Amino acid sequence: MRRAVCPGSFDPIHKGHIEVIARAASLFDEVIVAVSTNYAKNYRFTLNERLEMAKTTFSALSGIVVEPMGEGLLSDYCHARGVSAIVKGLRSSSDFDYELPMATMNRQLSGVETVFLPGDSRYLHLSSTLIKEVHTLGGDVADFVPRAVLRRLQGDVGPDTRPVPVVLPKL
Repeated sequence: MRRAVCPGSFDPIHKGHIEVIARAASLFDEVIVAVSTNYAKNYRFTLNERLEMAKTTFSALSGIVVEPMGEGLLSDYCHARGVSAIVKGLRSSSDFDYELPMATMNRQLSGVETVFLPGDSRYLHLSSTLIKEVHTLGGDVADFVPRAVLRRLQGDVGPDTRPVPVVLPKL
């Protein structure tokens, strides 16, 4: 089985993410959406909320699994999960400049390759940060996020504070 991972904090997941992940699902037998936590970031949504939004969003698509990445290196996670490729969406050349050193490091650490997919032009302007800012300032982001995210942004769903089971890589 050819398995890929699309890692990210997905705070929140948006249509640019969805488009890249759906295309990756057509290239691989299984795509793991690995929801990560970067402790240097301030999150709008808890890990549980981000996982739930992603699971709801991808529930109708086959071959896509959503799980927490846990702590540690992405290369270790990929090794433990039998992942042959990391898929990253690119919006611009600056994304490529940022992602290339990480792709090279991941390949040298574990042999996992990184596949870059150019984002669809409809979504090149999207970022989770921009979506949160526009929403906070009263702008309409409905065209840019899935329903599960829009409901959370509008407060229709309360915060989920349950502990998240974390899949730790076995080395």
